[in-house]
Amino acid sequence: MTTSTPKDEFIARLRRSLKVTGDDATRKAAVTARLAAHAPNLLPKRAQGDAAHRLKLFAEQAIAVQASIDRVKTAAAIPAAIADYLRRHNLPQTLRHGTDPLLKKLPWKKGAPSLAVSQGRADPSDEVSLSHALAGVAETGTLIVCSGPDNPTTLNFLPENHIVVLEAGNLVGTYEEAWTRLRARFGAGQMPRTVNMITGPSRTADIEQTIELGAHGPRRLHIVIVDKGQ
Repeated sequence: MTTSTPKDEFIARLRRSLKVTGDDATRKAAVTARLAAHAPNLLPKRAQGDAAHRLKLFAEQAIAVQASIDRVKTAAAIPAAIADYLRRHNLPQTLRHGTDPLLKKLPWKKGAPSLAVSQGRADPSDEVSLSHALAGVAETGTLIVCSGPDNPTTLNFLPENHIVVLEAGNLVGTYEEAWTRLRARFGAGQMPRTVNMITGPSRTADIEQTIELGAHGPRRLHIVIVDKGQ
């Protein structure tokens, strides 16, 4: 005896209304071709432009949703920039990041000798976390961060202060371009368990339509944009 689920019944109703079946070879081939093509949707005009335009647009969009931005010329300058950001906001000189290769090899002791750096998943007591973004999307000022030991998802949500490193070369105009980069990195048909799209710090307006930051995650989001690699 076979039992149907609400999903099965819904799909069956759709097929009846369209007068099709699930065995139509032509329709199956069309779906397979569409999935393989990764055809982009209509791309917003504002996201089209050169690298300077993408950087300017990304910064404008990120700041508009209460993120903050620092720019450094090389990766070697990241530790000092982070230590300075923590001092400006009267935050403890401690942070945690994952096993990301770029973050691990930064000159922490030389660039920020007073900074206590640890690795691993976020702990409830952590106040500051650090992640490395796969990409930044200029059209909305959004960061694309993939889960895994390199950048544990808990770092994106538990600490009240989230710092994200983004290389300028990984700034793209649209979400479609970001997904293309993600597929190129992980391989066709392969995805990390979680892909977080982070646009500004956590917020809610559920109570009297008043924006409150830090509702479901970090109260602050700080982005360090690196012009060049180490």
